[in-house]
Order: sequence, then C-alpha cells, then structure tokens
Amino acid sequence: MKIKTLALLFGFSTLPVMAGDIAMVIHGGAGTILKSKLTPEKEREIRSKLEESVKKGYAVLKNGGASVDAVIAAIQNMEDSPLFNAGRGAVYTWDAVHELDASIMDGKTHNAGAVAGVSRIKSPIEAARTVMDKSVHVMLSGKGAEQFAENQGLEMVDNSYFDTERRRKALDKVKQALISEDHAMQFTQAMTDYKFGTVGAVALDKEGNLAAGTSTGGMTAKRWGRIGDSPIIGAGTYADNGSCAVSATGHGEYFIRYHVAADICARVKYQGKNIVDAGDEVLNKELKQVGGDGGVIIMDSKGNIATPFNTPGMYRASVDTDGKVTVKIFNDE
Repeated sequence: MKIKTLALLFGFSTLPVMAGDIAMVIHGGAGTILKSKLTPEKEREIRSKLEESVKKGYAVLKNGGASVDAVIAAIQNMEDSPLFNAGRGAVYTWDAVHELDASIMDGKTHNAGAVAGVSRIKSPIEAARTVMDKSVHVMLSGKGAEQFAENQGLEMVDNSYFDTERRRKALDKVKQALISEDHAMQFTQAMTDYKFGTVGAVALDKEGNLAAGTSTGGMTAKRWGRIGDSPIIGAGTYADNGSCAVSATGHGEYFIRYHVAADICARVKYQGKNIVDAGDEVLNKELKQVGGDGGVIIMDSKGNIATPFNTPGMYRASVDTDGKVTVKIFNDE
C-alpha cells in the first residue's frame, strides 16, 4: 500500500513481478513536456513510437533473449526515430553538428561500455555494447571510438544523417537567447527547454539478469566537447543484479555531480530501501533542491519498476509480466 501511495503522489509506476518473470521499461526523455505544447497528432506519434520501442525490447525477452539484447533493441528503435534526442533526432552542437553519447551495463557481470562525442556511428548504443564486449576498456571517445567501431564492422554514416529541421530550429532559438559567447557558465531557459530527450531502457530477463542502457545527442548548443551523464557509468546508467538498474535523463551536469544512477541503487542495496523511496529521495530530495531537473527509470532485481521525475513530464513506457503495455507522458497520468 505504501508503494502504491507513493507511486500516485510522485508520478511513479510500480509493477511487481514474480521471480523468473520478465519486465521492460523505457524512457524517451524528461523536461518541459506540457499538453499545451503537443498537438494531438504529435502526442499520438510519440506514444506510438514509445509503445513500439518497448514492445521490441520485450519481444527479445519473451523469446528467451538476454536483458542486454532487449535494451539494445528498444534503444535502437528510438535512435532511429527523429522524435527523440538520440540518433537521427539528435540535437545540434554550437557548431551545427551532432556529437552523440551512449552507455550500457550488464547487471550480472558489471561489465559496461560507453562512447562519447561520436559523430559518425549510426547506432551509438551498439557501439557502447561493442566497447563492452570487444575491448578491455569501458569508455572510448571521439575519433578513436569511431575508428574502433569501424574496425569492428559497425555501420558508419555521414554526420548529416542525424540532421532534422526541428533540431536545427531549436539550435537557432537557443543561440538567439544567449547574450554572450562565453556561455559555459550559463544555462538559459532556452537551453533548459531544449536539453532533454535522451532515451534509455532497463530490462530483466528470465535468468534474473538486469541491464540498463542510455543514448543521447546531448545538449543543444553544447561546445568544447561537452559530455553529459549519459555515457558515464554510475551517473546516467547503472545495473547491478543485487540491487537495481537505472537509466537517467535530464540535466547531465547535476546527474554527474550527484552520481544519480549508482546512488539510487546504493540506497536499495545498503539501506534496504525500495526503488520508489530511493528514486524519490535522489530525484526530489537531493537533485531538485540544487536545481537538477530530470527523471530516471528504475527496475529492481524482483522486476519492480519505478519511473520518478521532477519535471512536468517524461516520455515513458513499460510492459509488465502479463504483457500489459503502459505508455505515459505527463505527470498526472
């Protein structure tokens, strides 16, 4: 009863499952997502893509696949959509190009892989998985990461592949709002409105293994090779069979400073908290108090799911153990 009450109060969803069951949850970003800013047509399009993506991941699990493979399937479907700030829908940097980040972690082995600041890899989440599986490293960046990906046979594209008119207009709006070239110490409202849209997924497979992954185009008008939390294990992504798995979206600088993903799992593991309480404490009692906006998706080792966020909305979807699909956008759903 306590978990259900908190779920209603803070916009969480909890889906208890039995041991050995499978579960899937995804997000498509959090931020200033208001009903007044979405046309009915755009809202339907987003909900449809969220449902399609979570079903793709769940299908992998249902067919006996590993949680890591389910995470990849769901995220790649969102990377291929211009609706989200990942892959084809990635935002532009100050110099009007795209620099993408991604990470993935296996909750059973604690193996992890990440890429940061890449501009030619079609699927950054696939590259992150390849770093995890095919290298002795955890994170590769820039041209080195691209060379590694190309050597491993991953599909490479021209940077223009990620172009969309919507994101170009967002860049123009942010630039107009910035009053100084030296904006590294500033976060204007325009930047705040356009920095969200990161995608992520968390899954539990039939073997009881958790996995989490995150992929993003970063922050609109970012400069100087800025890297956010998405490729940083413990900040934007974390998975541990003994506690929980988390994928985050939001103001990356704060998620890095407060080690958000790992902190949530640590509260579950060492303080015995449930994921609803742990997520609420970190998102609303730690992060929000210092100006950190965003949200996370969380799944514990029993398959319970929570989706806390401290913004007006978060694109999210899940599939429970009965195959019931839930898709939500706003904080009053």
